[in-house]
Amino acid sequence: MSSDTKDPLLALRQAIRFHSKITYANKAGPCSSLPEATEFIIDGKPFPKSSRTRYRKAGSSSDFYTLDAVFVAWFLRHSNGAEYMKHAREHGLAVGFVSVTERKHVVEWLEGKASDDDQIAPLACEIPPRTTTGQALPPTPRGRPTETSTTTPAKRRYVTDTHDLEVVKKIRQNEVELKDRNTVLRGAKPNNFATVRTTYSERLKKLKEASRSGAAPPPTTPATDPKLLARKARHNQPIIMISSSPTALITMHNVKKFLEDSVFEPSQDARARATAEGNVRPEDLIPIYRKRTTIDSSGKETVVKSTYFVIDSVEALAKFGADAWDRVVCVMTTGQAWQFRPYKWNEPRQLFHNVKGVYVSWSNDPPNAKIKDWNVTELKIDPHRRHVDKSVVAHFWKMLDTWIQTNKPSLTKT
Repeated sequence: MSSDTKDPLLALRQAIRFHSKITYANKAGPCSSLPEATEFIIDGKPFPKSSRTRYRKAGSSSDFYTLDAVFVAWFLRHSNGAEYMKHAREHGLAVGFVSVTERKHVVEWLEGKASDDDQIAPLACEIPPRTTTGQALPPTPRGRPTETSTTTPAKRRYVTDTHDLEVVKKIRQNEVELKDRNTVLRGAKPNNFATVRTTYSERLKKLKEASRSGAAPPPTTPATDPKLLARKARHNQPIIMISSSPTALITMHNVKKFLEDSVFEPSQDARARATAEGNVRPEDLIPIYRKRTTIDSSGKETVVKSTYFVIDSVEALAKFGADAWDRVVCVMTTGQAWQFRPYKWNEPRQLFHNVKGVYVSWSNDPPNAKIKDWNVTELKIDPHRRHVDKSVVAHFWKMLDTWIQTNKPSLTKT
């Protein structure tokens, strides 16, 4: 038997390069998974999976990878780092597996694409004999006579310097091995917040001196008062009113997912999901958070964050104060006039003169004669094709932005 077939590392490399069959086995016979196996069957020959190979670990001269660690590195060569470490543990390699940074070199060597001679310990039969003076004789090339050869002598094997090995060991002691997502977050460098403490200690000192002297703190103007600014922003966010009809396509159960995530979910399905999560009744006031990117003439991108409130009753609208109707920018309707009876403008033509009207229906519904004279825009939702929901919602926001800029520009978008 040749040395290639005796050595498990060379046998594995030959099997991978020539696409030979590699299977698993244990005492009971062949098995289908590596954790259950105790040995590999490579090209018909058994090798214990825990056999120590001649492939050195990076930065070490005496620590070697096992056969299963080398095999798993090649077997999971197409997985990303996180998946590789996860599956390596599932294959029984809690420790000792090939690191993420070394995996590429191991795979390329196994596939014959690279030469890592400095990482591979020589076979016993490859160690050159020594003369009586203690000097090693050069190896005799295979298949060539021992007489003087005119060819170029073989390249001498690189011998790692002992001092270099010690330096590498010290470096590796300070490194964090990437085993899982938690070890990546660990660090040895302490956080120092001394500058923050110094900055605020000066301010606290001045406040204490001012209180001792009896001096009043500087007055806060309405333009700089954070409470007034917050109240003003809170009272300047647009309001969208929807129908309270249980047959409406957009209800308080599914409106947030529709306007925020651009995904339409049937109201009964959304209600059943909320009930299963313990939310029997929906909120009467739902905030909608929206992000959009604008690009100016110079090409600069700006992310604008906007907040809207959705309600389905005038009782909820009363929570916003006496000027709440001035902030209503849109009313979604199903075409039923009874929806408008408690509104400030209960006649459809007058209502949709003051707010943006949107008629929500299925895309395959016939035209509704009731809304013919109403100033509303139809919003068609496809009953089956969910991939078109994004364009429907984008169309809604575009026409609402245009209406607000034209009719109520004083309302903020943040």
